[in-house]
Amino acid sequence: MTNPINVMNHAADNIRILAASAVEKAKSGHPGGAMGGADFINVLYSEYLTYDPKNPEWVGRDRFFLDPGHMAPMLYAQLCLTGKFTLEELAQLRQWGSPTTGHPEFDIARGIENTSGPLGQGHVYAIGAAIAAKFLAEHTGNPTFAKETIYAYISDGGVQEEISQGGARVAAVLGLDNLIMFYDSNDIQLSTETKDVMNEDTAAKYKSLGWEVIEINGNDVEQIRKAIEEAKAVTGKPTLIIGKCIMGKGALKADGSSYEADCKTHGAPLGGDAYVNTVKNLGGNPEDPFQIFSDVQELYNNRAKELEAICAERYAEEKAWAEANPEIAAAQIEWFAGKAPVIDWSKVQQKANDATRSASAACLSALAEQVPNMICASADLSNSDKTDGFLKKTHDLKKGDFSGAFFQAGVAELTMACCCIGMALHGGVIPACGTFFVFSDYMKPAVRMAALMELPVKFIWTHDAFRVGEDGPTHEPVEQEAQIRLMEKLQNHHGKNSVLVLRPAEAQETTVAWKMAMENTDTPTALIFSRQNINDLPEGNDYSMAERGAYIVAGSDENPDVVMVASGSEVSTLVAGAELLRKDGVKCRIVSVPSEGLFRRQSKEYQESVVPVGAKVFGMTAGLPVNLQGFLIGAAPESKIWGLESFGFSAPYKVLDEKLGYTGENVYNQVKSML
Repeated sequence: MTNPINVMNHAADNIRILAASAVEKAKSGHPGGAMGGADFINVLYSEYLTYDPKNPEWVGRDRFFLDPGHMAPMLYAQLCLTGKFTLEELAQLRQWGSPTTGHPEFDIARGIENTSGPLGQGHVYAIGAAIAAKFLAEHTGNPTFAKETIYAYISDGGVQEEISQGGARVAAVLGLDNLIMFYDSNDIQLSTETKDVMNEDTAAKYKSLGWEVIEINGNDVEQIRKAIEEAKAVTGKPTLIIGKCIMGKGALKADGSSYEADCKTHGAPLGGDAYVNTVKNLGGNPEDPFQIFSDVQELYNNRAKELEAICAERYAEEKAWAEANPEIAAAQIEWFAGKAPVIDWSKVQQKANDATRSASAACLSALAEQVPNMICASADLSNSDKTDGFLKKTHDLKKGDFSGAFFQAGVAELTMACCCIGMALHGGVIPACGTFFVFSDYMKPAVRMAALMELPVKFIWTHDAFRVGEDGPTHEPVEQEAQIRLMEKLQNHHGKNSVLVLRPAEAQETTVAWKMAMENTDTPTALIFSRQNINDLPEGNDYSMAERGAYIVAGSDENPDVVMVASGSEVSTLVAGAELLRKDGVKCRIVSVPSEGLFRRQSKEYQESVVPVGAKVFGMTAGLPVNLQGFLIGAAPESKIWGLESFGFSAPYKVLDEKLGYTGENVYNQVKSML
């Protein structure tokens, strides 16, 4: 339905009033961008975005991803018009306990498809969601997924963030014609005009990458409509709509002069008489600004009726497909419920004394065969991070062919991670992505966002220590494990460890780690694997105990003189040291700690049964000593941690083991000095 222009403009002004008033009441926030973008978001929600107001989790809905989270007042005001937020909630912007948080937080029931704030990430989530929609359309045959449109909203800041380049490349290479991105190009940012920091031809850049580009007046209803119609008709490539918008559209200063296109409106309330004049100029009442105009309410009531009819037709279509395809329809329900897939782990056959990256490949191979809604990705390292275990059982996602399940992201770790987050946000798929552990540094901002949104993305990191060897210190992670393990100590808003971090000791423990990762549907999982081969743990080891975060390795002595703790390949080094110590009559207990964070979630009784209070503890880690220092709390004063306290060095890994003290002989010497 095409609505009268005067009503559409009135609705946009309504959004502007509500956004500016919320910021004014909060005495904090960003009114200018919200006021400039009001026209686009109003056209989108009142005439184009397809969703079910009564069923916000409908799998076939269009999705709107906001990148500039500081434009939260615009989104909240818009969602007020659709009934997802009350005027009272909008008036509580940025206050304790209010759902109208400073930057939007993922809440499908409220119509918020992603947490946003770190610029650039948000629109790459949209790219990931578009990939997921293409994948599901191909793998289920459900026609609803082919009708989805993924919309993204980006600002000058998002274009400036380097991730925009990676996301744009991926979207073009994969031909994501189900993606429409609106670029609010208003020439103003927080501290400068954009001309002071960028002089690129953004349209030419996106065209060169393979996008359809449409340039419009972003405050003109007719031009916005025409651009969306054109974008929806494009095939074989994504579309960028560049809308020249006016920052602070409709704003007036205290003296009544224009306050439009002013940096000051970007990140601060309009203030005093400027606010009063602006609200009056837009047709509102400064004394009672939190109102929805009657014609605007009617506009959105009519849209709700339209959506009811659209959804009824779509639901009928989906029902007919489900009746014709009951098996995949039942599977789809399970996929979107986010339940852990049923996996026969007995199909995984591990080789003796293998590298854990290779052991991971064996697990991935089984997952590729048993989990049809899993997508695995790699940052141009599949044959080295061994995600090719998955790839060998499927093929790459390609433009026009999403029948495979492997996403080749190219050399773009942050882009890859954000695409995987977007897949998880879309729902229905289980994403995993791999690279070298040292390059997790590029991904940390995305891991944090996945943790905040409680998304079960699987992060696969290989080449876990200085044993990368010949590649030298640039490729040797030292501090990275400590950094990611901090996320085990950070709780999410549901009181759980924000990330499950697992560094298995050897091949068999790797299978258990992957089992834990696939069963973890509440948080991201970080899996950290070795490049080099690792000796198996003693025969009879109960690997299932790894699910408790730490456990006593088989062959340990009763009433030990020393408790030795480690994760990853250092556990086998402790085993070698224990063999030497036992020749001197020293009783040794070896504890494998794939996840201290999980271990600390166990009962105090269990924790103390593994590492007794007052015990002499020796820890060994290929990272910073802080990785294991939690085990020194309550331990005997002689206890110590052997860790790496500098960058790595270039040499064969066995030489480095000798030089840096990661040998059975050094374990023997260090423990003897404690006794």
